[in-house]
Amino acid sequence: MATLPGARAVGGCVRDALAGRPSADVDVAAPLPPEEIAARLREAGLKVFETGLSHGTVTAVKDHVPVEVTALRRDLLTDGRHAQVEWTTDWREDAARRDFTINAMSLAADGSLYDYFTGRADLAAGAVRFVGDPDTRLAEDYLRALRFFRFQARYGLGAPDAPAIAAIRRAVPGLARLSAERVWMELKRILAVPDPVATVALMAETGVLAAVLPEAEGLDALRRLVAAGAPADPLLRLAALIPDGEAGRAARLRSRLRLSGAEADALAWLMGRAPLPRPEPDVDGDALRVFLARREGMAPEDVQREAWLAEARDGRDRSALRARIAAADWPRFPLQGRDALALGAAPGPAIGRVLGELRAWWIQGGCRATHDEALAELARRIGGGSGGTSLGG
Repeated sequence: MATLPGARAVGGCVRDALAGRPSADVDVAAPLPPEEIAARLREAGLKVFETGLSHGTVTAVKDHVPVEVTALRRDLLTDGRHAQVEWTTDWREDAARRDFTINAMSLAADGSLYDYFTGRADLAAGAVRFVGDPDTRLAEDYLRALRFFRFQARYGLGAPDAPAIAAIRRAVPGLARLSAERVWMELKRILAVPDPVATVALMAETGVLAAVLPEAEGLDALRRLVAAGAPADPLLRLAALIPDGEAGRAARLRSRLRLSGAEADALAWLMGRAPLPRPEPDVDGDALRVFLARREGMAPEDVQREAWLAEARDGRDRSALRARIAAADWPRFPLQGRDALALGAAPGPAIGRVLGELRAWWIQGGCRATHDEALAELARRIGGGSGGTSLGG
């Protein structure tokens, strides 16, 4: 850290190093103004992006590895979402504005640990505690209520910190001021922990869950999903929290939580937007072929998620069904548009319509018709035979 005299690693990477866990990011702080930090890093030959210069942060990239470097700060004004800051050289003052004691430690290049608020002891004890007064920390940024639950789920041992829980109850009205993107970011992280059930139950008990996810009604399905060993998929777990038959809520969640297009599509499918039967545990061979044919083009893991969610909702074991889905030779509709063209059909949307009708015929027959049999039926329909549609050019 010769480029930035006095710089230290801070935050999550220090916490995770002490906990013996991998850390995805390395954050650094330095007792210098952000403009000087950026200039020194450029002089050292690093690429520098002024990703958050007004908040004191730049991103330095070396060998394609980004590192956020932030000036030491003190808060001048906070409104529950954003803060106006000024720069300082006081490490304790910078640590005092952080959220939890386990996130307020810093590590110097010589290996010296600076721990102003007993973060190391709290980490060892599994105690997630706010730095200083919990009400003050929450009033500075109400997202810290959700961050508390995320860290409690990952690092907490035993009963949660009572002063923190009391302050979070008082802070619930302030959650309405948070942006949808920030709320969903934290909800995803909470739902991605190995076992979020106790944490989500605590969120419900404090009123936080109703404030950020009013669609959730009960934890039984989530509890069964985790107990059965389903993947730690936030969208699958989110769907388990929403009552069955509430497909319309997926659209509302997309809008309110600002889900990405891919997230919204996956959630809508899981919550039953498509008019397809749910996977039953004792489905026979013919029915399984039809079930899979109707999901042609879907990834097997997505169909597995359907089975996981159905089991979570009704409690009926589908482990054997999941194994059959994983091992199945998925039926594929044997015709394409070029087959119709080869039979003399005129190009156009009518080809798509007749292939759709033919695919329904193929599925109704248990997906057993071969390519030649389907081609013969297509020829009959193109030729305008009984019940057919003429597509001649």
